Amino acid sequence: MTRAKPMFLTALAASLVAGSAIASAASPAETIAARQANFKKMGGAMKALKDELGGGADKAKLMAAARTLAATARLQGALFPAGTGPSSGVKTDALPAIWTQKPTFDAAAGKLVAEADKLAGIAGSGNTAAVLAQFKVVGGTCAACHRQFRAEE
Repeated sequence: MTRAKPMFLTALAASLVAGSAIASAASPAETIAARQANFKKMGGAMKALKDELGGGADKAKLMAAARTLAATARLQGALFPAGTGPSSGVKTDALPAIWTQKPTFDAAAGKLVAEADKLAGIAGSGNTAAVLAQFKVVGGTCAACHRQFRAEE
């Protein structure tokens, strides 16, 4: 992937959240690519957190990963507009239930934001046990949403 493409996806995600004119012009493929890139970023942040919690627990690294997770979680819910599911013809693991059960999905996305924000808030505390406990809560929130709204690979 070229350097310009991640910057485009980041800009697209920000545009979607902001509700700009670009968001309404984004194709399903662009939107799906943006959300997949965002999910990968979230996964990378979760892995970084897990690695730190399993080892030296560097406070700065914990904070950076937790902040990345909170920021990407905040973007994710808006990356599921109508027309970006399996019926779009673009490969996606998103299940149709996201759109048929939109209030439930939106609540799950909101819960992820709240729990990720809590994690970001305590990541710099130096209390590794509290960070680990909240990390597990965030992981459980992710897993619950995946079970209901993501196709098994």
